[in-house]
Amino acid sequence: MFTFVTALSLAATACSSSGASGTGSSTPHSGGHLTFALASDPVCVDPQQQGNNDAIYPARQLVDSLTDQDPKTGKIVPWLARSWEVSKDATTFTFHLRHGATFSDGTPVDARAVKDNFDGIVRLGAKSVLGASYLAGYQGTTVVDEDTARVRFKEPNAQFLQATSTFTLGLLARSTTRLPAAKRCTDHIVGSGPFTLVDYTPNKSVEERRRSGYTWGSSLWRKKGPAYLERLSFKVVPESGVRTGSLQSGQADAIGGVAPQDEAGLKSTGFTLLSRANPGVPFALTANTARPLTRDARVRQAIQLGVNRKEVVDTVLSPRYKPATSSLASTTTAYKNLGDRLAYAPDRAKKLLEQAGWKPGPGGIRVKDGKKLSLTVVWATNFGPNQTALELIQQQLKKIGVQISLKSHSIGDYVEVRQKGDYDYAWGNTTRVDPDILRTSFSSEGLNLSRLHDSALDSVLDEQSATADPARRAEHAARAQALVLDKGYQVPVFELTTVIGVSDKVHHLDFEASSRLQFHDTWLS
Repeated sequence: MFTFVTALSLAATACSSSGASGTGSSTPHSGGHLTFALASDPVCVDPQQQGNNDAIYPARQLVDSLTDQDPKTGKIVPWLARSWEVSKDATTFTFHLRHGATFSDGTPVDARAVKDNFDGIVRLGAKSVLGASYLAGYQGTTVVDEDTARVRFKEPNAQFLQATSTFTLGLLARSTTRLPAAKRCTDHIVGSGPFTLVDYTPNKSVEERRRSGYTWGSSLWRKKGPAYLERLSFKVVPESGVRTGSLQSGQADAIGGVAPQDEAGLKSTGFTLLSRANPGVPFALTANTARPLTRDARVRQAIQLGVNRKEVVDTVLSPRYKPATSSLASTTTAYKNLGDRLAYAPDRAKKLLEQAGWKPGPGGIRVKDGKKLSLTVVWATNFGPNQTALELIQQQLKKIGVQISLKSHSIGDYVEVRQKGDYDYAWGNTTRVDPDILRTSFSSEGLNLSRLHDSALDSVLDEQSATADPARRAEHAARAQALVLDKGYQVPVFELTTVIGVSDKVHHLDFEASSRLQFHDTWLS
């Protein structure tokens, strides 16, 4: 009835300049205090509620997951679960936990804790955007015995095993899961991870301390036992130039969100740049199809053809970034190269708009029935080049007669703005290795922030989720990628690359499969 499942495969894994260490002493040793500069305030340090890099860097260190995913091979490997079985129809997942792991309040990481966490994530609902998707169709968890938990779904859910390797499904103690969502954002985060939360001061810092007695780390980690570092400080430094300066002056040991224009300067002055392409949904304009103008597929397709992706990358970013070639980034499992459908074709875009009844008007902006072809784009300020990239796209689309109005929001407000729906396009990306991120983004079920009602797309997204066979699943995922592009639901522009700047005294700062950071193996010389 059950088959052992040990691995998923990555279509490709890119590390453009990855690495894990500086260039100082080569002898790892315990102790030290590492300061990391974040590009934005985490807003919430609960890993089950947040998904942006600056929240996840500190939150990831507080929790362990049932499984881990090898960033080089995509293989799912043991962490808190020493083994697992998946039913042939991918509706039942049985996890056998290693014995002896505890949360930092002393309570055991057992099958009951697994049930508490998954039940709790379902209760979080829209507060856990990713968790709600990972646990779609969740029927419940059975505590088989102290160290065995069986998770059941109403329908096949092939992505779930990979989801158990993510921070979102990282386990928290009951003293945290029983609390209201808002109370968990700033305090009371009790996990079983290698670090514990000391303090989070919004817009200032997150302070963490090494947990003594920690012996249940991921099977991928170099070091067994507690982390090397005694303390971790994550300081909020929003301005990229100041962030770079803090690294150069020694106030920070490592910085996130290195601005493309600062890359060369850091390298030339002896700092190391670590980078890794993010899997998942690339940076894109995602249509709100409930709005009058973006309800017309010809308008959406014209926007698709009117964006010059190469110009955006060449002008705004650096060679570490790539123009998007599909609705999934090239490092995502089951990625399909559909770059020929994303060629810059302004003349075809103009023809489509003409067919849709939009005629050239005053100032070059097209009009129809006395109204301008003017679209509102909402975006978050958590990635430095966002504004410059959008301003260039704004200029490109004006050439085909489309006016774009840009409205920025903090990362804390962005999801709420999308839920309200007062916009035509939303700019952003979502990181995940598994292709099911397309279902999270474009299914009419769940949160459905794009207000889609497309039965053909729903069907193929459900088929990829229900298929355990990797080859067949990849076929369904490829069809889904094509549908998203052909119908103009998404205008992918470029693939995100995570770029970290480190001083030469930082060693073994490693990327996870999702291109987020883990500090367990990191040490200072």
